[in-house]
Amino acid sequence: MSVHAHVVGWGKYLPKRLLTNDDLSRLVSTSDEWIRTRTGIQERHLVEDGETTSSMAVLAARKALEIAQLNPAQIDLIIVATVTPDYIFPSTACLVQDLLGANRAAAFDLSAGCTGFVYGLSVAANMISAGTYRTALVIGAETLSTITDWSDRSTCVLFGDGAGAIVLQAGENKGGVLATSLGSDGSGRDMLWLPAGGCRMPASSRTVKERLHFIHMNGREVFRFAVKVMHSATSDVLEKIGCSLEEISLLIPHQANQRIIDAAARSLKLPLEKIFSNVAKYGNTSTASIPIALSEAAELGRIKPGDLVICVAFGAGLTWGALAIRWTRPLPQVTPIWRRILRSLFYVMAIIRSYLRRLSRRLLSLGVQEVPRDLRGRRK
Repeated sequence: MSVHAHVVGWGKYLPKRLLTNDDLSRLVSTSDEWIRTRTGIQERHLVEDGETTSSMAVLAARKALEIAQLNPAQIDLIIVATVTPDYIFPSTACLVQDLLGANRAAAFDLSAGCTGFVYGLSVAANMISAGTYRTALVIGAETLSTITDWSDRSTCVLFGDGAGAIVLQAGENKGGVLATSLGSDGSGRDMLWLPAGGCRMPASSRTVKERLHFIHMNGREVFRFAVKVMHSATSDVLEKIGCSLEEISLLIPHQANQRIIDAAARSLKLPLEKIFSNVAKYGNTSTASIPIALSEAAELGRIKPGDLVICVAFGAGLTWGALAIRWTRPLPQVTPIWRRILRSLFYVMAIIRSYLRRLSRRLLSLGVQEVPRDLRGRRK
């Protein structure tokens, strides 16, 4: 009997702090009209003090697990797609694993630019279908405000912060993730990139002075690339499952720019009512944009059991990808208050357990004596 990876839970988190187009007009030479006509964006959410990629990821994950009616101990795998991790290492996924109390889960980060969530969902679905894992949590989370040059009008109007999460679970009934189409072209790496901070260009006074730790983008080239690959990736994934464009119930594109979304719709000859867009409210949240949009579409009742949903994205790398989902999950039921209380207690216990584990390691390290230098060479 074949195993299928079904979407059983979804959740999103957006920081409370809003940055409107009028706010931006006081930072750089721009206007609400200029931003709306070129991007379709009206406002975006930015993290507040103390909020990080991992903290937003955890809040989105908790909502997804609540809808899935699962506790973190049932998760086998956590993938966090992000270009703004809390640290270079350890992975943000490991921080999420610890904060959730998912003590059985393997965890790793995935970097594929804005396509990262589609890549992550593809990896998780294939591991479930192969029988390696039963339940996977895939998260897209970003704090793009930390790598945005707020003096650059061409980029600062685009980006926002947020997180979205999806729970996949194995099932023998047909449906779930049906097929994926992934691609890359590293020759376009400098079309959308963060030049400094890696081993090729480590942080220095020069890189800071030249503002090389911020997003750099060739907007015109990215636009052409995006429309082309969104069309080809969507067509490819539909061909893999033997479906036509007319059979799509809802297309959820990466929420980069409304003009790109509209151009892709014209290229595919899809009516606008079949395309979900929330870029006006959130801006471009990179890897978080598709899971946020998928969660919002489910919350609004735009997706129903039996629907064919296509997620398609493009991003730095250059990368692109599309994923076909046959929706099988009915609308979630209201969670009883006693279950919500128990789940809250579980998360409190996870934080306490994490603290106790770190404390025990410190205490154990106090009893470890360093081997004298003149004896190190004699040890067998």
